[in-house]
Amino acid sequence: MSSKQHKTTRYRQFIAGEWVASELRTTQYSPFDGEPVSEMGLADHDLLVRAAASSEACRKQLSATSRVARSHVLRSMAEGIESRRTEFVDSLIEEAGKPWILADSEVTRARITFETAAEETKRFGGELLPMDTEWSSQKMGLAEIRWVPRGPVLGITPFNFPLNLVAHKVAPALASANPIVIKPAPQTPGCSVLLAEVFQKAVSCLPSQSTDFPLSAFQVVSCANSQIKNLLSCLEFQTVSFTGSAAIGWTLGGLAPGKRLLLELGGNAAVIVHKDADLVRAADRIVFGGFAYSGQTCISVQRVLVEKSIFSVFSKMLVEKVALIRCGSPFDKNTLVGPLINPAAKERIGSWISEALASGASRLCGQGADTPTLMSGVPVSCKLSQEEVFGPVVLIDPYDSFDEALSQVNASPFGLQAGVFTDSARLIELSSRVLEVGGLAINEVPTFRADHMPYGGVKQSGSGREGLRYAMEEFSERKIIFGYKSSVS
Repeated sequence: MSSKQHKTTRYRQFIAGEWVASELRTTQYSPFDGEPVSEMGLADHDLLVRAAASSEACRKQLSATSRVARSHVLRSMAEGIESRRTEFVDSLIEEAGKPWILADSEVTRARITFETAAEETKRFGGELLPMDTEWSSQKMGLAEIRWVPRGPVLGITPFNFPLNLVAHKVAPALASANPIVIKPAPQTPGCSVLLAEVFQKAVSCLPSQSTDFPLSAFQVVSCANSQIKNLLSCLEFQTVSFTGSAAIGWTLGGLAPGKRLLLELGGNAAVIVHKDADLVRAADRIVFGGFAYSGQTCISVQRVLVEKSIFSVFSKMLVEKVALIRCGSPFDKNTLVGPLINPAAKERIGSWISEALASGASRLCGQGADTPTLMSGVPVSCKLSQEEVFGPVVLIDPYDSFDEALSQVNASPFGLQAGVFTDSARLIELSSRVLEVGGLAINEVPTFRADHMPYGGVKQSGSGREGLRYAMEEFSERKIIFGYKSSVS
Protein backbone atom coordinates (compact mmCIF):
# COMPACT_ATOMS: atom_id res chain seq x y z
CA MET A 1 0.00 0.00 0.00
CA SER A 2 1.54 3.32 -1.07
CA SER A 3 -1.04 5.68 0.43
CA LYS A 4 -3.89 5.75 2.89
CA GLN A 5 -7.08 7.73 3.28
CA HIS A 6 -6.51 9.75 6.43
CA LYS A 7 -9.10 9.84 9.17
CA THR A 8 -8.52 12.64 11.66
CA THR A 9 -8.31 11.15 15.17
CA ARG A 10 -9.26 13.29 18.16
CA TYR A 11 -7.11 12.70 21.23
CA ARG A 12 -7.62 13.79 24.81
CA GLN A 13 -5.14 14.23 27.62
CA PHE A 14 -4.88 11.68 30.44
CA ILE A 15 -4.67 13.60 33.71
CA ALA A 16 -5.26 12.30 37.26
CA GLY A 17 -6.64 9.05 35.92
CA GLU A 18 -9.23 10.78 33.74
CA TRP A 19 -9.57 11.64 30.06
CA VAL A 20 -9.71 15.41 29.91
CA ALA A 21 -11.22 17.35 27.01
CA SER A 22 -9.77 20.76 26.16
CA GLU A 23 -11.27 23.63 24.26
CA LEU A 24 -7.84 24.56 22.97
CA ARG A 25 -6.62 21.99 20.43
CA THR A 26 -3.83 21.56 17.91
CA THR A 27 -3.87 19.73 14.60
CA GLN A 28 -1.18 17.31 13.48
CA TYR A 29 -0.44 16.96 9.76
CA SER A 30 0.99 14.09 7.75
CA PRO A 31 4.65 14.77 6.86
CA PHE A 32 4.03 12.81 3.64
CA ASP A 33 1.07 14.61 2.08
CA GLY A 34 0.32 17.47 4.47
CA GLU A 35 -3.19 16.30 5.25
CA PRO A 36 -4.56 16.55 8.84
CA VAL A 37 -4.28 13.22 10.68
CA SER A 38 -5.06 14.01 14.32
CA GLU A 39 -6.15 16.62 16.82
CA MET A 40 -4.85 16.88 20.36
CA GLY A 41 -6.13 18.85 23.30
CA LEU A 42 -3.75 21.35 24.87
CA ALA A 43 -3.38 21.97 28.57
CA ASP A 44 -3.75 25.40 30.09
CA HIS A 45 -1.87 26.42 33.22
CA ASP A 46 -4.50 24.95 35.56
CA LEU A 47 -4.27 21.53 33.90
CA LEU A 48 -0.48 21.56 34.10
CA VAL A 49 -0.67 22.31 37.80
CA ARG A 50 -3.30 19.60 38.27
CA ALA A 51 -1.12 17.00 36.56
CA ALA A 52 1.90 17.86 38.72
CA ALA A 53 -0.18 17.83 41.91
CA SER A 54 -1.77 14.48 41.00
CA SER A 55 1.65 13.01 40.39
CA GLU A 56 2.84 14.09 43.81
CA ALA A 57 -0.42 13.00 45.48
CA CYS A 58 0.02 9.40 44.32
CA ARG A 59 3.73 9.25 45.15
CA LYS A 60 3.43 7.37 48.45
CA GLN A 61 0.69 5.12 47.15
CA LEU A 62 2.80 4.05 44.16
CA SER A 63 5.88 3.58 46.35
CA ALA A 64 3.86 1.23 48.56
CA THR A 65 2.87 -1.05 45.67
CA SER A 66 4.65 -4.37 45.46
CA ARG A 67 7.25 -5.21 42.85
CA VAL A 68 4.93 -7.98 41.74
CA ALA A 69 2.10 -5.51 41.07
CA ARG A 70 4.34 -3.13 39.14
CA SER A 71 5.81 -6.00 37.14
CA HIS A 72 2.29 -7.20 36.35
CA VAL A 73 1.29 -3.74 35.05
CA LEU A 74 4.41 -3.48 32.90
CA ARG A 75 3.96 -6.93 31.42
CA SER A 76 0.31 -6.21 30.70
CA MET A 77 1.37 -3.01 28.95
CA ALA A 78 3.75 -5.01 26.77
CA GLU A 79 0.87 -7.31 25.86
CA GLY A 80 -1.38 -4.32 25.24
CA ILE A 81 1.13 -2.77 22.85
CA GLU A 82 1.30 -6.01 20.89
CA SER A 83 -2.47 -6.41 20.76
CA ARG A 84 -2.82 -2.86 19.37
CA ARG A 85 0.16 -3.05 17.04
CA THR A 86 -1.76 -1.83 14.00
CA GLU A 87 -2.98 1.31 15.77
CA PHE A 88 0.51 2.17 16.97
CA VAL A 89 2.04 1.55 13.54
CA ASP A 90 -0.58 3.73 11.86
CA SER A 91 0.05 6.55 14.35
CA LEU A 92 3.80 6.37 13.76
CA ILE A 93 3.35 6.50 10.00
CA GLU A 94 0.72 9.23 9.93
CA GLU A 95 2.10 11.64 12.53
CA ALA A 96 5.86 11.00 12.28
CA GLY A 97 6.05 9.93 8.62
CA LYS A 98 7.99 6.85 9.71
CA PRO A 99 8.21 4.15 6.98
CA TRP A 100 6.13 1.06 7.76
CA ILE A 101 9.09 -1.28 8.21
CA LEU A 102 10.63 1.05 10.81
CA ALA A 103 7.30 1.82 12.49
CA ASP A 104 6.57 -1.88 12.90
CA SER A 105 10.06 -2.36 14.33
CA GLU A 106 9.52 0.46 16.82
CA VAL A 107 6.37 -1.21 18.14
CA THR A 108 8.34 -4.42 18.65
CA ARG A 109 11.06 -2.54 20.49
CA ALA A 110 8.53 -0.79 22.74
CA ARG A 111 6.99 -4.14 23.63
CA ILE A 112 10.46 -5.48 24.51
CA THR A 113 11.17 -2.36 26.56
CA PHE A 114 8.15 -3.02 28.78
CA GLU A 115 8.88 -6.75 28.97
CA THR A 116 12.42 -6.00 30.12
CA ALA A 117 11.16 -3.46 32.64
CA ALA A 118 8.77 -6.05 34.05
CA GLU A 119 11.75 -8.31 34.78
CA GLU A 120 14.00 -5.54 36.09
CA THR A 121 11.27 -4.50 38.53
CA LYS A 122 11.66 -7.78 40.39
CA ARG A 123 15.48 -7.54 40.47
CA PHE A 124 15.81 -3.88 41.44
CA GLY A 125 16.47 -4.12 45.14
CA GLY A 126 19.81 -3.05 46.57
CA GLU A 127 22.97 -4.48 48.05
CA LEU A 128 24.72 -5.32 51.31
CA LEU A 129 27.89 -3.50 52.35
CA PRO A 130 30.34 -4.74 55.03
CA MET A 131 30.79 -1.87 57.52
CA ASP A 132 33.83 -3.06 59.50
CA THR A 133 37.04 -1.09 58.90
CA GLU A 134 40.32 -0.64 60.81
CA TRP A 135 38.67 1.82 63.16
CA SER A 136 35.02 0.70 63.27
CA SER A 137 33.62 -2.15 65.27
CA GLN A 138 32.79 -5.43 63.59
CA LYS A 139 29.50 -5.24 65.46
CA MET A 140 28.32 -2.90 62.71
CA GLY A 141 28.07 -5.97 60.50
CA LEU A 142 26.42 -5.45 57.12
CA ALA A 143 24.66 -2.27 56.03
CA GLU A 144 21.69 -2.48 53.69
CA ILE A 145 21.64 -0.16 50.69
CA ARG A 146 18.22 0.32 49.14
CA TRP A 147 17.07 2.05 45.97
CA VAL A 148 14.23 4.40 46.89
CA PRO A 149 12.07 6.48 44.49
CA ARG A 150 13.13 10.12 44.06
CA GLY A 151 9.59 11.20 43.24
CA PRO A 152 7.60 12.44 40.25
CA VAL A 153 9.32 12.48 36.86
CA LEU A 154 8.64 14.87 34.00
CA GLY A 155 9.38 13.19 30.68
CA ILE A 156 9.73 15.35 27.56
CA THR A 157 9.96 13.38 24.32
CA PRO A 158 10.77 14.14 20.64
CA PHE A 159 8.90 13.40 17.43
CA ASN A 160 11.21 10.80 15.92
CA PHE A 161 10.47 7.85 18.27
CA PRO A 162 7.07 8.82 19.69
CA LEU A 163 6.46 5.34 21.11
CA ASN A 164 9.76 3.77 22.14
CA LEU A 165 11.35 6.93 23.55
CA VAL A 166 8.20 7.45 25.59
CA ALA A 167 8.49 3.82 26.68
CA HIS A 168 12.07 4.46 27.80
CA LYS A 169 10.78 7.00 30.29
CA VAL A 170 7.48 5.46 31.36
CA ALA A 171 8.69 1.87 31.84
CA PRO A 172 11.66 2.61 34.17
CA ALA A 173 9.65 5.21 36.07
CA LEU A 174 6.85 2.77 36.89
CA ALA A 175 9.35 -0.04 37.51
CA SER A 176 11.13 2.07 40.15
CA ALA A 177 7.84 3.34 41.66
CA ASN A 178 8.10 6.92 40.42
CA PRO A 179 5.00 8.66 39.01
CA ILE A 180 5.60 10.16 35.58
CA VAL A 181 4.02 12.86 33.45
CA ILE A 182 4.81 12.67 29.73
CA LYS A 183 4.82 15.77 27.58
CA PRO A 184 4.95 14.40 24.00
CA ALA A 185 6.27 16.27 20.98
CA PRO A 186 3.61 18.56 19.45
CA GLN A 187 3.89 16.74 16.10
CA THR A 188 3.36 13.24 17.51
CA PRO A 189 1.04 12.96 20.55
CA GLY A 190 -0.90 9.91 19.33
CA CYS A 191 1.35 7.12 20.59
CA SER A 192 1.50 8.62 24.10
CA VAL A 193 -2.29 8.71 24.28
CA LEU A 194 -2.57 5.12 23.01
CA LEU A 195 0.00 4.07 25.60
CA ALA A 196 -2.02 5.75 28.35
CA GLU A 197 -5.04 3.71 27.21
CA VAL A 198 -2.92 0.57 27.42
CA PHE A 199 -1.79 1.58 30.93
CA GLN A 200 -5.35 2.22 32.08
CA LYS A 201 -6.41 -1.22 30.94
CA ALA A 202 -3.35 -2.87 32.50
CA VAL A 203 -4.18 -1.36 35.88
CA SER A 204 -7.82 -2.46 35.59
CA CYS A 205 -6.67 -6.04 35.01
CA LEU A 206 -4.56 -6.26 38.18
CA PRO A 207 -5.41 -9.05 40.62
CA SER A 208 -7.90 -8.05 43.30
CA GLN A 209 -5.20 -7.73 45.99
CA SER A 210 -3.44 -5.02 43.94
CA THR A 211 -6.36 -2.70 43.21
CA ASP A 212 -4.63 0.22 44.98
CA PHE A 213 -2.36 0.91 42.00
CA PRO A 214 -2.84 4.66 41.29
CA LEU A 215 -3.96 5.71 37.82
CA SER A 216 -2.14 9.01 38.31
CA ALA A 217 1.15 7.11 38.14
CA PHE A 218 1.24 7.80 34.38
CA GLN A 219 -0.22 10.94 32.84
CA VAL A 220 -0.07 12.50 29.38
CA VAL A 221 -0.12 16.28 29.15
CA SER A 222 0.15 18.06 25.83
CA CYS A 223 1.08 21.70 25.68
CA ALA A 224 2.90 24.13 23.44
CA ASN A 225 6.68 24.07 23.81
CA SER A 226 6.43 27.60 25.17
CA GLN A 227 4.61 26.12 28.18
CA ILE A 228 7.47 23.80 29.14
CA LYS A 229 8.83 26.46 31.47
CA ASN A 230 5.59 26.30 33.46
CA LEU A 231 5.90 22.53 33.77
CA LEU A 232 9.52 22.77 34.86
CA SER A 233 8.58 25.30 37.53
CA CYS A 234 6.30 22.77 39.24
CA LEU A 235 8.09 21.86 42.46
CA GLU A 236 6.51 18.40 42.48
CA PHE A 237 8.83 17.11 39.76
CA GLN A 238 12.06 15.78 41.22
CA THR A 239 13.55 14.52 37.94
CA VAL A 240 13.35 15.81 34.38
CA SER A 241 14.09 13.31 31.61
CA PHE A 242 14.49 15.09 28.28
CA THR A 243 15.23 13.69 24.84
CA GLY A 244 15.72 16.21 22.07
CA SER A 245 18.09 18.81 20.70
CA ALA A 246 21.20 19.97 22.54
CA ALA A 247 20.18 23.60 22.02
CA ILE A 248 17.04 23.08 24.11
CA GLY A 249 18.33 20.41 26.47
CA TRP A 250 21.16 22.42 27.98
CA THR A 251 18.85 25.35 28.70
CA LEU A 252 16.67 23.22 30.97
CA GLY A 253 19.14 23.34 33.86
CA GLY A 254 18.53 27.04 34.33
CA LEU A 255 14.76 26.51 34.16
CA ALA A 256 14.68 23.60 36.59
CA PRO A 257 17.00 24.40 39.52
CA GLY A 258 17.26 21.66 42.12
CA LYS A 259 15.92 18.94 39.84
CA ARG A 260 17.93 16.00 38.53
CA LEU A 261 18.33 16.28 34.76
CA LEU A 262 18.62 13.26 32.50
CA LEU A 263 19.51 14.61 29.06
CA GLU A 264 19.62 12.52 25.88
CA LEU A 265 20.60 15.04 23.25
CA GLY A 266 22.02 15.31 19.78
CA GLY A 267 24.84 13.57 17.97
CA ASN A 268 27.11 13.82 14.98
CA ALA A 269 27.85 10.12 14.69
CA ALA A 270 31.06 9.09 12.95
CA VAL A 271 32.17 5.76 11.51
CA ILE A 272 35.76 4.74 10.78
CA VAL A 273 36.29 2.18 8.01
CA HIS A 274 39.81 0.73 8.03
CA LYS A 275 41.40 -1.10 5.12
CA ASP A 276 41.12 -4.54 6.79
CA ALA A 277 37.35 -4.27 7.31
CA ASP A 278 34.60 -6.28 5.65
CA LEU A 279 33.77 -3.54 3.17
CA VAL A 280 30.50 -5.03 1.91
CA ARG A 281 29.10 -5.30 5.42
CA ALA A 282 30.39 -1.84 6.32
CA ALA A 283 28.73 -0.31 3.24
CA ASP A 284 25.41 -2.07 3.86
CA ARG A 285 25.27 -0.99 7.48
CA ILE A 286 26.35 2.59 6.78
CA VAL A 287 23.67 3.03 4.12
CA PHE A 288 21.02 1.79 6.54
CA GLY A 289 22.44 3.70 9.52
CA GLY A 290 22.75 6.95 7.61
CA PHE A 291 19.53 7.06 5.63
CA ALA A 292 16.82 5.00 7.37
CA TYR A 293 13.93 7.29 8.37
CA SER A 294 15.69 10.04 6.41
CA GLY A 295 18.46 10.18 9.00
CA GLN A 296 16.10 11.61 11.63
CA THR A 297 17.72 9.90 14.61
CA CYS A 298 20.35 11.25 16.99
CA ILE A 299 22.63 8.26 16.30
CA SER A 300 22.22 8.33 12.53
CA VAL A 301 25.54 7.96 10.69
CA GLN A 302 26.64 11.44 9.64
CA ARG A 303 30.41 11.21 9.09
CA VAL A 304 32.32 8.34 7.47
CA LEU A 305 36.12 8.29 7.59
CA VAL A 306 37.70 5.78 5.21
CA GLU A 307 41.35 4.67 5.02
CA LYS A 308 42.90 6.42 2.03
CA SER A 309 43.93 3.28 0.09
CA ILE A 310 40.32 2.02 -0.11
CA PHE A 311 38.53 5.37 -0.31
CA SER A 312 37.85 5.29 -4.06
CA VAL A 313 36.53 1.73 -4.02
CA PHE A 314 34.43 2.24 -0.90
CA SER A 315 32.97 5.55 -2.09
CA LYS A 316 31.82 3.92 -5.32
CA MET A 317 30.34 1.03 -3.36
CA LEU A 318 28.34 3.43 -1.16
CA VAL A 319 27.05 5.41 -4.13
CA GLU A 320 25.85 2.20 -5.80
CA LYS A 321 24.08 1.05 -2.64
CA VAL A 322 22.47 4.44 -2.03
CA ALA A 323 20.96 4.26 -5.52
CA LEU A 324 19.09 1.10 -4.46
CA ILE A 325 17.35 2.74 -1.49
CA ARG A 326 13.57 2.74 -1.80
CA CYS A 327 12.18 6.22 -1.19
CA GLY A 328 8.54 7.26 -1.14
CA SER A 329 5.34 6.70 0.78
CA PRO A 330 5.81 5.59 4.39
CA PHE A 331 2.82 3.26 3.95
CA ASP A 332 4.75 1.24 1.35
CA LYS A 333 6.36 -1.72 3.14
CA ASN A 334 9.43 -1.48 0.91
CA THR A 335 10.17 2.17 1.71
CA LEU A 336 13.24 2.99 3.84
CA VAL A 337 13.37 6.76 3.30
CA GLY A 338 10.11 8.62 3.71
CA PRO A 339 9.41 12.32 4.22
CA LEU A 340 11.16 14.77 6.50
CA ILE A 341 9.06 15.80 9.48
CA ASN A 342 8.12 19.19 8.00
CA PRO A 343 9.03 21.72 5.27
CA ALA A 344 11.17 23.71 7.72
CA ALA A 345 13.48 20.72 8.16
CA LYS A 346 13.87 20.41 4.38
CA GLU A 347 14.67 24.10 4.07
CA ARG A 348 17.28 23.96 6.86
CA ILE A 349 19.03 20.88 5.47
CA GLY A 350 19.01 22.39 1.98
CA SER A 351 20.69 25.54 3.25
CA TRP A 352 23.39 23.48 4.99
CA ILE A 353 24.07 21.55 1.76
CA SER A 354 24.28 24.81 -0.18
CA GLU A 355 26.74 26.24 2.36
CA ALA A 356 28.97 23.17 2.02
CA LEU A 357 28.88 23.24 -1.80
CA ALA A 358 29.71 26.93 -1.83
CA SER A 359 32.68 26.15 0.42
CA GLY A 360 34.14 23.62 -2.01
CA ALA A 361 32.43 20.35 -1.06
CA SER A 362 31.40 17.76 -3.66
CA ARG A 363 28.04 15.99 -3.89
CA LEU A 364 28.58 12.34 -4.85
CA CYS A 365 24.86 11.59 -5.09
CA GLY A 366 21.52 13.07 -4.11
CA GLN A 367 18.99 15.34 -5.76
CA GLY A 368 17.70 17.41 -2.88
CA ALA A 369 17.55 17.92 0.87
CA ASP A 370 14.98 15.17 1.33
CA THR A 371 16.75 12.50 -0.75
CA PRO A 372 19.73 10.31 0.27
CA THR A 373 22.81 12.48 -0.26
CA LEU A 374 26.52 11.62 -0.04
CA MET A 375 28.99 14.48 0.19
CA SER A 376 32.77 14.71 0.37
CA GLY A 377 35.26 17.44 1.16
CA VAL A 378 32.94 19.37 3.46
CA PRO A 379 35.07 21.90 5.39
CA VAL A 380 35.05 21.50 9.17
CA SER A 381 33.72 25.04 9.47
CA CYS A 382 30.44 24.08 7.78
CA LYS A 383 27.30 23.19 9.71
CA LEU A 384 27.18 19.75 8.03
CA SER A 385 30.48 18.94 9.74
CA GLN A 386 29.87 20.49 13.13
CA GLU A 387 26.15 20.24 13.81
CA GLU A 388 23.59 17.43 13.86
CA VAL A 389 22.01 17.38 10.41
CA PHE A 390 19.01 15.20 11.36
CA GLY A 391 18.44 14.48 7.70
CA PRO A 392 19.47 12.09 4.89
CA VAL A 393 22.99 13.49 4.43
CA VAL A 394 26.22 11.52 5.01
CA LEU A 395 29.75 12.92 4.66
CA ILE A 396 32.58 10.65 3.48
CA ASP A 397 36.27 11.54 3.52
CA PRO A 398 39.64 9.74 3.47
CA TYR A 399 42.23 9.55 6.25
CA ASP A 400 45.94 8.76 6.15
CA SER A 401 46.50 7.27 9.60
CA PHE A 402 44.18 5.66 12.13
CA ASP A 403 45.29 8.17 14.78
CA GLU A 404 44.20 10.95 12.42
CA ALA A 405 40.78 9.32 12.07
CA LEU A 406 40.38 9.07 15.85
CA SER A 407 41.25 12.75 16.20
CA GLN A 408 38.66 13.71 13.58
CA VAL A 409 35.94 11.77 15.38
CA ASN A 410 36.83 13.48 18.65
CA ALA A 411 36.89 16.93 17.04
CA SER A 412 33.09 17.03 17.19
CA PRO A 413 31.43 18.82 20.12
CA PHE A 414 29.11 15.80 20.35
CA GLY A 415 29.91 12.39 21.79
CA LEU A 416 26.91 10.07 21.65
CA GLN A 417 28.01 6.95 19.76
CA ALA A 418 30.57 6.04 17.08
CA GLY A 419 31.43 2.99 14.99
CA VAL A 420 34.68 1.33 13.91
CA PHE A 421 34.99 -1.28 11.17
CA THR A 422 38.25 -3.22 11.47
CA ASP A 423 39.55 -6.73 12.16
CA SER A 424 42.49 -5.44 14.16
CA ALA A 425 42.28 -6.19 17.88
CA ARG A 426 44.90 -3.51 18.50
CA LEU A 427 42.89 -0.82 16.71
CA ILE A 428 39.70 -1.90 18.45
CA GLU A 429 41.39 -1.53 21.83
CA LEU A 430 42.91 1.81 20.81
CA SER A 431 39.49 3.08 19.68
CA SER A 432 37.84 2.01 22.91
CA ARG A 433 40.40 3.99 24.93
CA VAL A 434 40.64 7.11 22.79
CA LEU A 435 37.19 7.86 21.37
CA GLU A 436 35.16 10.31 23.45
CA VAL A 437 31.70 8.79 23.12
CA GLY A 438 29.10 7.16 25.31
CA GLY A 439 28.94 4.05 23.12
CA LEU A 440 31.32 2.46 20.63
CA ALA A 441 30.07 -0.05 18.05
CA ILE A 442 32.63 -2.51 16.68
CA ASN A 443 31.99 -3.62 13.09
CA GLU A 444 28.56 -2.06 13.47
CA VAL A 445 27.11 1.40 12.94
CA PRO A 446 26.41 3.67 15.92
CA THR A 447 22.77 3.76 14.83
CA PHE A 448 22.30 0.47 16.71
CA ARG A 449 20.76 0.50 20.18
CA ALA A 450 19.67 -2.46 22.28
CA ASP A 451 16.91 -1.26 24.57
CA HIS A 452 18.36 -2.72 27.77
CA MET A 453 21.89 -1.33 27.33
CA PRO A 454 23.16 1.85 29.03
CA TYR A 455 22.56 4.58 26.47
CA GLY A 456 23.71 8.17 26.55
CA GLY A 457 26.47 10.52 25.56
CA VAL A 458 29.27 12.79 26.69
CA LYS A 459 30.21 16.37 25.86
CA GLN A 460 27.25 18.15 24.22
CA SER A 461 25.36 14.88 23.72
CA GLY A 462 23.91 14.86 27.21
CA SER A 463 24.23 13.53 30.74
CA GLY A 464 23.00 10.41 32.49
CA ARG A 465 22.02 7.09 30.97
CA GLU A 466 18.83 5.46 29.77
CA GLY A 467 18.22 1.75 29.25
CA LEU A 468 15.75 0.34 31.79
CA ARG A 469 17.99 -0.64 34.76
CA TYR A 470 20.18 2.42 34.23
CA ALA A 471 17.24 4.82 33.96
CA MET A 472 15.73 3.22 37.07
CA GLU A 473 18.90 4.17 38.93
CA GLU A 474 18.69 7.72 37.56
CA PHE A 475 15.11 7.99 38.85
CA SER A 476 16.09 6.66 42.32
CA GLU A 477 18.27 7.46 45.31
CA ARG A 478 20.44 5.16 47.40
CA LYS A 479 19.48 4.95 51.07
CA ILE A 480 21.79 3.18 53.51
CA ILE A 481 20.52 1.50 56.68
CA PHE A 482 23.26 0.73 59.19
CA GLY A 483 23.95 0.41 62.91
CA TYR A 484 25.06 -1.88 65.70
CA LYS A 485 23.49 -5.26 66.06
CA SER A 486 21.71 -5.83 69.33
CA SER A 487 23.47 -8.22 71.70
CA VAL A 488 20.08 -9.48 72.86
CA SER A 489 18.91 -12.55 70.95
